[in-house]
Amino acid sequence: MHSKIFPEITKEITEEITEEIAQEYTLKFGGCSKDTPGLSGAGAVIYCNNKEIYGFSKCVGDNITNNQAEYHGLILGLQNAITQKVELINVYGDSELIIKQMRGEYIVNPPLLFLYQEAKNLEKNFVSIKYHHIYKLDNTRAYDLANL
Repeated sequence: MHSKIFPEITKEITEEITEEIAQEYTLKFGGCSKDTPGLSGAGAVIYCNNKEIYGFSKCVGDNITNNQAEYHGLILGLQNAITQKVELINVYGDSELIIKQMRGEYIVNPPLLFLYQEAKNLEKNFVSIKYHHIYKLDNTRAYDLANL
């Protein structure tokens, strides 16, 4: 009797483990400012195995620079990834400045310091987080959300 049940249980557990391991989460973020500074928006998209599972858009206010809007997009995405209990994530953005600041390659000047520190604090909620620079052409969904 056990020989009939055991393979089914083993298969079920193996499928659950394989599914959990196979989940690859990606965050793409963007920000836009109609003038610098000006009316600004932020957008973020979370993908699981290259399939969009969440998209977020937020007006971040007036008198905001483009770089500040980009940070708001990153923060928006990280907050929502944490809410979804994502632990391992690859983050992609078309702002080379933000990506390199988050990787510790560029110094952060005072106008961005508060937003940078907020993003770094959110970063602590992930087991693994890696930052990658991409071109705007590869970030159209996040950019479109930021422009809403």
